Amino acid sequence: MSEATPIAITGGTGFVGQAVLDAAGHASLPVLALARKVPSDPRNGVDWIQGDLGDAAALDRLTGDAKAIIHIAGLTNTPDPAKFADVNVEGTRRVIEAARNAGAKRLVFVSSLSAREPGLSLYGASKADAEKLVEDSGLDWTIIRPPGVYGPRDTDYLEMFRTAKMGFVPLPPRGASSIIHVDDLANLLLTLVDAQPALVRRRIFEPDDGRVGGWAHKELAAAIGDAVGRRVFAPHLPRPVMDIAAWLDRMARGNKAKLTADRVGYMAHPNWVARSDRAVPGAVWTPEISGETGLKHTAEWYRQHGWL
Repeated sequence: MSEATPIAITGGTGFVGQAVLDAAGHASLPVLALARKVPSDPRNGVDWIQGDLGDAAALDRLTGDAKAIIHIAGLTNTPDPAKFADVNVEGTRRVIEAARNAGAKRLVFVSSLSAREPGLSLYGASKADAEKLVEDSGLDWTIIRPPGVYGPRDTDYLEMFRTAKMGFVPLPPRGASSIIHVDDLANLLLTLVDAQPALVRRRIFEPDDGRVGGWAHKELAAAIGDAVGRRVFAPHLPRPVMDIAAWLDRMARGNKAKLTADRVGYMAHPNWVARSDRAVPGAVWTPEISGETGLKHTAEWYRQHGWL
């Protein structure tokens, strides 16, 4: 490990976490990373701490020598919605406790746009509750609410790429959403660790790809179709049809279902566009990867790795 004081990261083996470790490696930043299962392939500059958000001893080891904590780990989908509170709320509480015990002051917390509308889903409610814990923690915090995060290794948007390849992308009721490439998000999270305090401390930000007004659902479907080289048919599904689709997905894939009843709750909401008054100051960070470019690069990564 470098002599520089490391950054602690939860969720280091997840989709966003791996991108943060990639970015930290490129910047030669030392990292302490929490993982339930330590990867067999070593990463330069990364010291792994085996454990999870329920393991107080592991969290103490994670935060003990860290100058800042980027809390990414969380549950985004589960067949048992009660687990959202266990992982996202209580897990965040334990991270805060460990940070206090260690004397670590800086906390960057990855929340979700769904926290804006906690009544729509238990996932969103758990993120809103976790945000409140962070705000009341007494730590030097910044909260990031990403919109839809896509890019290499992602398995959620992969579903849309796969159906687009067949010329068909089913959509929720009419609306719009923002997106952000995972590499842009990773660079933002690392930048926030040492950003000028007056610009970022005790603030909630909603970053995106820079597209004003976000993406209408049909625009995003067409862009994914373009990325895979297909013109797509993209009908909007009424909420009742989505409820049935969630039931069918549960019947077909069991606990591995992607479309759960809880997800339908917030997917059917018409506005998941990042708000301009919550934008990250340009002096701190600006996105580098446009949606069009990022979607094409993502499709190419999927092809190269046999995912499409």
